[in-house]
Amino acid sequence: MRILLIEDEVRLASFVQQGLSQAGHVADVAHSGPEGLERAATVAYDLILLDMMLPGQNGLDVLRNLREFGLGAVPVIILSALSDTAHVIRGLDAGAVDYLRKPFELDELLARLRALDRQRAQPGAAPLQVADLELDPLHRAVTRAGQPISLTNREFALLELLLRNAGRVVPKTRIAEKVWEVDFDMGSNVIEVHVSQLRRKLDKAFPHLPPLLETVVGHGYRIKN
Repeated sequence: MRILLIEDEVRLASFVQQGLSQAGHVADVAHSGPEGLERAATVAYDLILLDMMLPGQNGLDVLRNLREFGLGAVPVIILSALSDTAHVIRGLDAGAVDYLRKPFELDELLARLRALDRQRAQPGAAPLQVADLELDPLHRAVTRAGQPISLTNREFALLELLLRNAGRVVPKTRIAEKVWEVDFDMGSNVIEVHVSQLRRKLDKAFPHLPPLLETVVGHGYRIKN
């Protein structure tokens, strides 16, 4: 897995990063809330490990902003010295999938990652394919005609939604609900901009192949199957 560790304790972050690397994962480190959000918005991570007490922005605010940025689908495990039940409940209710109290054993963290990986390997994580376009939810990879396509987290979520509804029109209201996960001005052109960027990467980058992403004026968007 590609993992983002948001942890301000430099020695602990280095220790965990080394352990993750030795276990076969690719781990990046951010030492503050804003830095973590910036990295999460620009790189497609499979998992985020999040401390609660961070400079710049605390862990709960990071969790809320991840959802606002359309990154709510990325699983988050909290690593925190705030170990009382109230903090655990607050973290899980904010969207974390697990909560590991500090100090913790690296082996326990790795075991929880393996358990999460097994969950992700369930049928819902099977690759999605239409024509020569394939999206792998487990490894967060997209290819067309065998060529890798680099997508932002939000573009990935948008494409996954369209592929899971291949051949059917997905209205803007559903895209807003599933990809952005927050209320926003439906009169804005935010969705259109992201669809345009996705079309450029899927269709315009492959002019010799038939276009797949279609705009159905007045209704929404669909991937043609």
